[in-house]
Amino acid sequence: MVGSLPGDPTPRQRLARMVRVDHAGEYGAKRIYEGQISVLGKGRHGKTLRHMADQELVHLQYFEKQLNARKVRPTLLQPLWHLTGFLLGAGTALLGERAAMACTVAVEEVIEGHYEEQLKHLGPDEAELADSIRVFQAEEVEHRDIGLANEAEQAPAYPVLSAAIKAGTKAVIWVAERV
Repeated sequence: MVGSLPGDPTPRQRLARMVRVDHAGEYGAKRIYEGQISVLGKGRHGKTLRHMADQELVHLQYFEKQLNARKVRPTLLQPLWHLTGFLLGAGTALLGERAAMACTVAVEEVIEGHYEEQLKHLGPDEAELADSIRVFQAEEVEHRDIGLANEAEQAPAYPVLSAAIKAGTKAVIWVAERV
């Protein structure tokens, strides 16, 4: 590889990381929405939360197939994502509808950028994966916009809540790529 440094991942390793982290992220998103639905599912946002959760499930199923087809192991921390994703969703929902929407906005803003960065590294030989990521990215933007339309920015301590969730999401992405 021209321009690579010792210790840099090979193209195959980079692709494995990409599929692993995307699977982990979609699993975490599924769990966040399950947590939110457990608290707010019978309220006015229940249908909207289920719509977003259904889309995340499609994303997750796609990346599960990618893991299997490419013989990539999932993150070893999936049991942790199972718990923390649900707690993040339920916890923000317990803070109120606006806080739940603030969680959605924060996570989806990070994921939109994460997908954009991944697309820069996918060549024509990975067109199908890139096309799928573009579709999922558009749906994540839709989720962000739903959150904004539902007063996410009016959540108590929005700047602090948003910054904390974004920092946590970025940290989880870094870890899931590697572990």
